[in-house]
Amino acid sequence: MPDKQKPPFPGLSEPEVAALTQHAVTRAFPKNTIILNEGDATDSLYVIVSGRVKVFLANEEGKEIVLDTQGPGEYFGEMVLDEGPRSASVMTLEPCKFQLIPKEDVKALLQSHPEFAMHLVRQLIHRVRVLTEHVKSLALQNVYGRFTKLLHEMAVTENGKRVIADKLSQQEMANRIGASREMINRIIKDLTTGGYITIEGPRIVIHKTLPANW
Repeated sequence: MPDKQKPPFPGLSEPEVAALTQHAVTRAFPKNTIILNEGDATDSLYVIVSGRVKVFLANEEGKEIVLDTQGPGEYFGEMVLDEGPRSASVMTLEPCKFQLIPKEDVKALLQSHPEFAMHLVRQLIHRVRVLTEHVKSLALQNVYGRFTKLLHEMAVTENGKRVIADKLSQQEMANRIGASREMINRIIKDLTTGGYITIEGPRIVIHKTLPANW
């Protein structure tokens, strides 16, 4: 089933969106393609038409931490407006299609449409809040606390049960919370043995309240 796209620029009329995207270029990329590297100098805003991406940081040894994941209707690259280099890397998690909007077109709309400027401000505030929560979790919670927090954030209710429908690999979970795959494996085994969760194909089902401590 194709992703349902939400409007990337709420509050703008169709003519305004058309003005913003009139010089946009559409590009498609396969799964696991690096779209942007931290430190790159680029000049476009990327709107996700289809597919999903992860925004992450990595060191020279290849260890990474995922800052966010995004899907259709969302966008990244707005920080290019300060003329600085990209602050994080972006990779496709599945085949993706993007609209690339030139920086100058974004600047022009910011100057002529205050509602678009406020939308961008709210988006940046939201991302700062997410990153602040992420830093707080890394600094103040242990690995188990970060893992259970991730499960609760991803879970949805189905037939009275809490279910993580899109189960991440253990390495992907580790990257999300700044832990090792081995530690995630141990936690999952213990929670499964205790009857707290079960792995059902591509899903994780939470059967009862997860213990506060491990």
